[in-house]
Parts: sequence; structure tokens; C-alpha cells
Amino acid sequence: MPRSCINMEDDNNLEFCQKLLFINENLGHDDVEALKFLCSDLISLKNLESIDSAYKLFEKLMCEDLLNKENCFLVAELLFLIKQQYLLHQIGYTKEKVQKERSTKRIISSYRIMLYNLAEEITTEDFDHIKFLLKKDIPKTVKSFLSLLRYLEKQELLSENNLEILENVFKSLSKSLMKRINQYKTEKEEEKLSVASGLDECLWKTSLQENPEEATQYEMTSKHRGLCIIFNNFKFKTMNFRKGSCKDEGELKSVFEWLGFTVTAHKNKTKEEMENILRLCRNDPKHQESDCFVCCILTHGDSGCVFSSDEKSIAIKEILNYFTAKQCPGLINKPKLFFVQACQGKDEQKGVLLEADARSVNNSLSVPKNIPQMYIPTEADFLLGMATVDGCFAVRHIEKGSWYIQALCHLLKRLVPREEDILTILTIVNNDVSKQAIDEKGEMKQMPQPAFTLRKKVIFPVPSDVSLL
Repeated sequence: MPRSCINMEDDNNLEFCQKLLFINENLGHDDVEALKFLCSDLISLKNLESIDSAYKLFEKLMCEDLLNKENCFLVAELLFLIKQQYLLHQIGYTKEKVQKERSTKRIISSYRIMLYNLAEEITTEDFDHIKFLLKKDIPKTVKSFLSLLRYLEKQELLSENNLEILENVFKSLSKSLMKRINQYKTEKEEEKLSVASGLDECLWKTSLQENPEEATQYEMTSKHRGLCIIFNNFKFKTMNFRKGSCKDEGELKSVFEWLGFTVTAHKNKTKEEMENILRLCRNDPKHQESDCFVCCILTHGDSGCVFSSDEKSIAIKEILNYFTAKQCPGLINKPKLFFVQACQGKDEQKGVLLEADARSVNNSLSVPKNIPQMYIPTEADFLLGMATVDGCFAVRHIEKGSWYIQALCHLLKRLVPREEDILTILTIVNNDVSKQAIDEKGEMKQMPQPAFTLRKKVIFPVPSDVSLL
């Protein structure tokens, strides 16, 4: 249940909340706006709009399980970033302690910090010039650079992977601001290379050295197997209603609960809601005590992306990147499994009871252009199970559910008790799905395709009650 400072009877909780109140009383309006901006990746924009004090922000963070008396590093990091270090002692921190812990505990993304630092450097004159240069893209009511950034993000003109609008402005405005953006981009690339080539290689070697007899498969010994989240988008504004998708959701929930996962299903979520759920899941402390993570996505799609209920595209790779070693330390060295039921093209399908999970269809079969490997992070321990190869449709029966998800669930139930690993199971899923045909001649078929950077076998322990399903 959501937690709040207000109804806590424990003396320690009361003392903690009193410290947060003291911090709140010593922060001004600009400080609160800065905190809200830095937390934009943790709390939805809709919820942030109603927050007008640091205390309300802290309460919201507590409700989202991002802050409590045992773990108040997030507040320490925020105070450090807005240069209010004199308040750190209230929660048992010093500037040096925050700097040391940020190397492993950092919650605020480097992208968000870069934008905030830009805002700190921009003068009133700079801001006036920026508003003039962007007058066609922004409303006249924008009063600060932070609010301008929020507006650009809301309009999808600015994102972690799209800084073009700022680069175009700063090229003619300020070399120092442009230098900060270039520095961020360089550090981001170095970070990716470091995580991909260094961290996981080190973890692999350590595992082989310390546990050579266990090096062939991932550990599955925790009481809590892990979290499984399911996105089930079946209602859209203009795209077709995805009949049969709830059948898939039910099967997935049943199977993964049987395998020991804590399953949460999210129906018909907007892009902002999906991203917020992913951020909250990424920061969930339960990952520390788990063996594995599973994410299932049921929706319409196109090449390299899936669609939210408000029909906005989300790159598959961006979804997976929420759970890299840097972004989600709790899942380091643990398998992260993603299963996507969505078209990756617009090819036509035939048959009364069959539908394609694409936003539209055309009259010719397209040749697969890419493989899912390009959608997964370069570091280890990821598996992406795609219902179809790139450029092709994925078939869903409007009563029985999709070919891919139904085959996956059926074979997990049948082969986990035989102690088969997940890649073996997916190979048999490929075979079963490929044997099904859309037309009587068998000319139009579906071929799933997995991509992975797994270092060991993923073998789920046999559930105690094999006959449960």
C-alpha cells in the first residue's frame, strides 16, 4: 500500500518526517522547481504538476516506494545536485558521502542532470534569445528554461536520444552550452562501451572463477523468483481493437505465477504511463533479492517499436535499456527476459478469425530487413523473444489468443518440468508457430525470432505442484 509520512505511529518514522519537513522549510520556490524537474523520470508529469512544495514531492516519492527512512539516498542526491549540501546532515549525509555513493546508487539519470546543469548556466539574456529562436515551437507562456525543457519533452521534441533541437539553438548561441551537450554525448557512449565490454566481462569471469560448477546456468535459488510485468494494450484511438489479447494476458499471468514470479498486468497504458511504470520497476528494491526479471508486451507494433494505447511509438531497445546494469543495478548478472507480441511490419493476413498486430496492413509480403539482435543492449544477460521477424506481421486469433504467446505458455508448462532451458523452449516455440498457416495453401506463415546475450542457461526450477496448471 502507498505509504505516507502522515499516518505513521513509529517514533523513527516520525523523526524522519520531521527532518524532511525541516528540509522543506529551508527550500525556496526555485529549489522546488529544480527538484521536480530532476524527478521527471521518476514521477509522471501529471502528478508533478500538482506538487508545490518539497514536502509534497517527498510524500509522492514515498508513495512510489522510492524513499523511506531506511533508504533516503534519493533526497541526498537531489540536495547535492541543487547545491543545498548544508541540509545533508539532516539525513545523515555529507557531500563526500553522496559523491562516493553516487558511483553505485545514482538514481537521477545523466540526461536529466545535463539538462538541469544547462538551465543553471543559461543567463536571462540567453533565455530570451532561445525563446526568440524557438518561438514557432513553444508557447509565449513559458517562463523559465526548465519549463521550456518540460514543454519540449511533452511535445516529444526533446529526449535522451534526441537533442537536435537544443544543438541547433546552442550552435549559434553559446559554445560553452554546446560543449556541455557534446560532453554528455561522449560520456554516454563511453558509458555504454564500459558497461558492455567491461562490467559484464568482469562479472562473467568472476562467476567462472568462484563457481565453476555453477557457471553453466543462472542461479534460481531465491525465495522470490522475480517480477513479471505485462503490458496489454488492446484499446486504441484509431487502431484496431486487439481481440484475444486478454486471453494472452491471462495465460502469461497464470504461467509466470506458477513459475514463482510476482506478476502485475497493466492494461491500455499511454506512452507516459508505460514509461513511468518502467522507471518505477527499474528502481524496485525487490530486484536485489530476485533471480530473474520478465516483461511481456502485447500491443500493435511496427519495425523496431511497439505502440502505447495513445498510439505513440516506443522503441523496443529503449524499453530494454531501462534494465541495463547501469540503470538497474539490482538485476546485474541476472537474466532479463522480454517477450513481445506485436507486428514488426504491415503485411496482409487472411482468414475470418485471424488478425494482424499491426496498425495497418498492405497487400504484399515484405522481406525481413533486420533481426531483433539490433534491438537489445550490447551488454550481457538479455533475451528478447519476438513474435515475428522484422518487417512481418504477428498473428492473433480473436478468440484463442496469439499464436506466439499461446505456444510460449503451452511449452513452458510442458517443458519446464523436464528441466529444459529457455532457449530450447523458444526453439520449439519457433517450430510450432512456423507449422501454422494463415491460408489454406500454407503460403503465408509466421516465424518468431529470439535474440539474446545470455551467458548461461536459464532453467526455471520445477514448481512444487506440477499439476497446478
